[in-house]
Formats: sequence, structure tokens, C-alpha cells
Amino acid sequence: MSADDSFAQPQFTLPQADKEARLLHGLTEAIRHHCAGCPPYAALVHALYPHWQDSAQLTALPMVPASLFKSMTLSTQTGRPTVTTLTSSGTSGRAVSRISVDGETADRQAKAMSAALQPVLGRQRLPMLIIDSQTVLGGGGRINARAAGILGLMRFGRDHVFALNEAMECDTTAIDGFLSRHGQAPFLMFGFTFMVWAHFFETIRHRGLDLSHGILVHGGGWKSMIDRRVDNAVFRSAFQTSTGLRHIHDFYGMAEQMGTLFVEGDDGLLYAPDFADIIIRDPVTLAPLPVGETGVIQVLSLVPRSYPGNSVLTEDMGVVVHVDQPASAGRLGKAFRVLGRIPRSEIRGCGDTFAQGG
Repeated sequence: MSADDSFAQPQFTLPQADKEARLLHGLTEAIRHHCAGCPPYAALVHALYPHWQDSAQLTALPMVPASLFKSMTLSTQTGRPTVTTLTSSGTSGRAVSRISVDGETADRQAKAMSAALQPVLGRQRLPMLIIDSQTVLGGGGRINARAAGILGLMRFGRDHVFALNEAMECDTTAIDGFLSRHGQAPFLMFGFTFMVWAHFFETIRHRGLDLSHGILVHGGGWKSMIDRRVDNAVFRSAFQTSTGLRHIHDFYGMAEQMGTLFVEGDDGLLYAPDFADIIIRDPVTLAPLPVGETGVIQVLSLVPRSYPGNSVLTEDMGVVVHVDQPASAGRLGKAFRVLGRIPRSEIRGCGDTFAQGG
């Protein structure tokens, strides 16, 4: 089965062993593809993983630290023109990743995102309330991860309304108008976690809005939320108490693997779609860790073709909670939590070698 075929299949259905066998085949082909089309990547693989093809395990495949995309250009020549350059949403003064996306990869990103979200949203396009300002979309051939996330999710909605104005304040007229038209049937809400809470919920929580028919999809990390003493449980409880909103799904994703979403199940845990997976590694030795142990998250995906982002060592800490227990959320594979960012000084081993240029 090709990678494109895997995007068309129902997700979260493969037992872990079957998923790993499929991914091993697909990722091996992807790494060879990138080695042929991206000389800097080929040099790094040759230097750090000279015997990677001798192993039949996912944990032995070459991986690229996410930080490497911030310090050098990694683009795979595919014979197709770049249609957009995606940049990560870095904080002020910090380098950002720059990801070259051609038409094939853009199409795969869209298919992958649709496949991961279908169990949550179904096949019908729903009216969509976007918890952001339309000004973020801007224009031109270079977009950041925030804009890309909004544009990607907009495909699954209709009658789009932006809930925030240019000053990032609630546009109560727009929100009330949307709910008067669509609030009595299922509708989609999307935004990044901090903005959903700080710019939307904290304004509307006492207005008596009925969001009980809504489905909220949100993501983007919890660091700023934890600083406000708001975790996932508090987030969910507050929305349900104040607005009646019960269908809330966090997701984990990143610019370096745009289109690959690890979506929260009804049990509050994140799950990998069948075309992707995670590995938890020791932050010092980078050895793979068993279920229940906390370490650095490595993400695997069949999606990227125009850049070598199929196997990325992130800067996030996480833990796999269980594997192949569908009774908890009706999903197979690894169920995991993201626990926050890891200090850069704790990522060692191959990361240092990559950062020095191999």
C-alpha cells in the first residue's frame, strides 16, 4: 500500500505491530528518496547512520532534530516547483524553521489532515467559527505555522467567521451572528489553545453563550496555559460549565511535519494516525524508552516529500501511556501525553553533531 493510499483509509485502526511494519517500509523508501534529492541530508545520514539500512526497526531509522530546520535549508529536489515556504511560529528574536513545500507534499498534507480529523468531524463540512483574526492570513508565498493551521482547517468548514478582530479582541457581533445562524446544530470551532482561552473564553465565559453543539479542535502547546494554572482538565471543565461545550479535541503537530496531526481521543490522550507514530527517547542517550517512561518525543510520518521531515526529534517531552487498548477511546496504537518543552541543553548526542554541520 502506498502512502497516498494510507491517507484514504480509516485511521487509528492498525495494531501497533502492523503499523510499525507499514511505517518501516514507507519510511525506508522516504529516506532513500531524500538522500537522493537533498545532498546535505544525505551527508548527515551517511555520517551519523552509516548502517541504518541493516536494521529492521523503526528506532534505528535516521532522525533530524527539529532545530536543524532553523539553522540550515533542507529541501529535496523533486522536479516540482515550491508552492509555499512554511515558517514555524518562533518567538521574537529566535530563528524559525523554513520548510519548502511543493504541490505533491501540499496535497499529501491536506489528505493526511483530513484523515486524522475525520473520526472527530465526520465527512460533512460544518459551519466554522475561527478563534483568531483574519489578519493573520496575510498573503504571499511564505506563511507561518499559525496561518497554515488555520488555512488547513478551513477546508473542513463552511460559512467561516473569525471570532477576533484586528486588535485580537472578541468580535461579539460576529460571534452572536454566527451562533444565531448555526448554533442549534453541529458546528466546528478552531483555534490555538492559548488564544482560545485568553482571547476568547475569558471574554465570553460570563455571557451565557450556548456552545453545546460545537466541536472545538485546538492545539499549539500548553506552556503559557500552565503559567496561568490551566491544564487540559481545567480547560475542558471551564468550557463545559460556562458554555455547555463538551466535544473538545486537542491535537499535537508542528511546522516540520505540517499535515500530520496527533488528535486527542475522548479519553483525553493523544493518538497517532496510522501513517504516523511517535518514539520516546532518553534525553541524554537518545535510547528508546518503554511505555510509561518520560523522554523526548520523536515523530514519524509518511507525509513529507519535498523536505526530509519524515523522522524528526522534537524539543518536547512526552510519555506513552498505553498501546493497543481500544476500549479507552476506540483507537489502536500508542496513546500518549505531551508534557512540555525540554531545555535545549538536555538534548545531546546526534543533535549536537547535526547542529555543528555533521
